[in-house]
Amino acid sequence: MKIFTILCFLFSSIFFPTICFAESKSETTTAVEKQVTQVNINTATAEELTKELVGIGMSKAQKIIEYREKFGPFISIEQLKEVSGIGQATLDKNIGKITL
Repeated sequence: MKIFTILCFLFSSIFFPTICFAESKSETTTAVEKQVTQVNINTATAEELTKELVGIGMSKAQKIIEYREKFGPFISIEQLKEVSGIGQATLDKNIGKITL
């Protein structure tokens, strides 16, 4: 009986390792983490800018909109630094989220 129990344990550990379940979970987590919402700074509303961008509150979002209304659409993402209150640190936090 002990030999049968040991063989069943070995058989189940070979064909049903728990490591597979752990790998499956990490792959799913990685796929979800890679999904990043992008924001078009030339068309986004103040609410969209505030919701999706780190360090951008309603005041800065409104300044972005005022800037593009005054000077036209942004030509580069770096041009966003010309908006009052937005520096390199804010741009670095959001660089993968911003589109034109």
